[in-house]
Amino acid sequence: MEKWIGYGDRNLALASNPNNEGTPCFFQELPEDVFAQLCSSLTPIDLCNLSVTCKKLWALCSSDKLWWPQCKIAIGNQVPSVDLQSWWAAVPSYKMIFRFIHSVRPLLGIWVHQNPELGNLVYVTWGFLSVVGCRIIPQELGPKGLETGLLWAPVFEITGTGDGSLSFFLHGREGDKDCCYPGCFNGAKEDCNVLLLEAEPRCHPGSPEWICSPVFAAEADDGDPSLYLDDLRRLARPGAKLVKPKTPVEVGPVPFHRLHFADRRKMLDAIARHVRLKIPQSAVEPLFPQARTRLKSSFDTAFVREEIQREVLLMTERRSLLVRMYTHGDPHGRRPPTTSHYNGINANYLLDKICNPADYTSGLLNYKPTGDTETLNVNADRVHAAGSSSVDTPSSDALSNGGSHSQPPRKQRLAKLIREKMKQIVGMGKEDVGKSAENDTNSGLKRVLLLQQFARQGETVALRLHARRWDLKMYRAWPLMPDNRFALYKMPEQLPQVGREHAGLWGGTFGWPPGKPAEDKPGKALYFLLLSYDDTEQGRLLIATKILEGTHYVLHPNGSPMFTANVDEPSSQEFPWMDRDGEQVNITHAYQGEGIANGYGFRYPSSKPGDLFVERKGLLAFVWRESQNVLTLQRLDLQILLERGDRVAALAPIANYAYLIKSLSNVFAGFCGFGRARIELPKM
Repeated sequence: MEKWIGYGDRNLALASNPNNEGTPCFFQELPEDVFAQLCSSLTPIDLCNLSVTCKKLWALCSSDKLWWPQCKIAIGNQVPSVDLQSWWAAVPSYKMIFRFIHSVRPLLGIWVHQNPELGNLVYVTWGFLSVVGCRIIPQELGPKGLETGLLWAPVFEITGTGDGSLSFFLHGREGDKDCCYPGCFNGAKEDCNVLLLEAEPRCHPGSPEWICSPVFAAEADDGDPSLYLDDLRRLARPGAKLVKPKTPVEVGPVPFHRLHFADRRKMLDAIARHVRLKIPQSAVEPLFPQARTRLKSSFDTAFVREEIQREVLLMTERRSLLVRMYTHGDPHGRRPPTTSHYNGINANYLLDKICNPADYTSGLLNYKPTGDTETLNVNADRVHAAGSSSVDTPSSDALSNGGSHSQPPRKQRLAKLIREKMKQIVGMGKEDVGKSAENDTNSGLKRVLLLQQFARQGETVALRLHARRWDLKMYRAWPLMPDNRFALYKMPEQLPQVGREHAGLWGGTFGWPPGKPAEDKPGKALYFLLLSYDDTEQGRLLIATKILEGTHYVLHPNGSPMFTANVDEPSSQEFPWMDRDGEQVNITHAYQGEGIANGYGFRYPSSKPGDLFVERKGLLAFVWRESQNVLTLQRLDLQILLERGDRVAALAPIANYAYLIKSLSNVFAGFCGFGRARIELPKM
């Protein structure tokens, strides 16, 4: 009898032994190298299916010789084999290393956010048994051009542990100290395009699994707001009697995005402050290898190899320190209280921190249900002292009818009559005002109850990095993003291929010749453009989408097409510039197109005719016909530019992840040394 184990179209015939144990006899007798060679053509799923057939095959399929080629295939050519060997020295199991690679590989690439408009570009790259999200700082071209490297700041870091699990750290800076903020990350799928920073209710180890699930937790409460009255009473003033509201409260799990934006931000800030860990100066750098880029350009290879070994040792020690900090919290190994490790902050303590009585209590005290049997027994003087403005007081008409007060003067009656008539004219009578106030009160009450319900889905609330797949609408090659989400969006990057040779990431500046800034104009802004092709009715268009601008004050928003060129329409224009030696530039192709111009405001720029020229050495140059301005581009390798560049101080942790305040000026200008010069685009 034969037992077939396969995946897809692959099948592996295994002969079962006579004892009917399902153990293939000939596999046990094969040498390990031969067995590894036979399994080299299997996929990781095939190996996992093969390993679960019996205990002996489980041991054979856990061999490093089987998972070493799988790691090389999964990581591609992005990390040399010497780095994988150094990873194995830190975690001596290629199976665990492959598990880490498979969980974080979809994060690699370019991620963006629309705020600030000047630039919020995060590039995720390999570190040392980790992936690191680095913000590319908007900057000018260095004195040596792109050979200087790029300025960058760390945003987050995901490190692999010895058992294959993941440890997530959000990076930030408070005062003059670099800090990290531990949280949770469960891996990413291949098609993820949104990276969310959220708060997640969690339970302590040892609790029943059904309690840890937000679904079961919400079903256990049944969404009854009376369960949270004790917490609401602590927010109210002494003597206040809270009632069960008739406002409908959501039943079921409450996701983080359903909370009010202000509550979400307060919650993230409170958790970050509570789980903050100061990074020792010895563990600030390096985050990823930087010495290997000097190996190709240096003649003293022995010195560079020693520097690489020293750097690997530093990164190994740094990673070990981060893993200890993730587990114990303190760099010296002292375990902190249970509310300050990566499981987050206690839910009740968090609610005390973010539920400000000035924001919520007034709405709760002034709430009046529609029923006759339930009322709020609140002293009027207490409510008035709390600053409430919606308490009903006897009107002047009622007082006059009682006979204890004189009628109001004629001018007051006339003013009151005019106000009532104006309210009727604008469609907002006395009843509408009452309904509006009641709706606002109900909305505030529902908001605080929703916050309570979310936090009570677990014992603690922790930071969480969540990779998801959304169906995003696109404008040209730019995803349309909501303004109030702590999220990064992955840019769809096309790969160069036949007929689409110019797809990918390019960097450039205004002016010719390219490369280095001129001595009389030292400060040239560096632009990052993502080139992509689009098949339209007019032909095949090459679209250059701006994703980073290195000016001091942004001229056009991120996502604007700096130029579009129709590669099906050749141009007869001649390139108007000479090279450094005064000779004509060797142009191989020229296409007609349109370039961006100042016309209808910041959000709706105009365009003017231009031409795209392809230089023999691979450079691109777009020239506006009217002004003769030229934008020169060259292909970029962000990995090498980061390794050559310098690290700068990061922003505060939550703002460092997604800077949600719209700003047209460079929030990183203190690190970049911008001059006064600005680049003017063609005007209408």
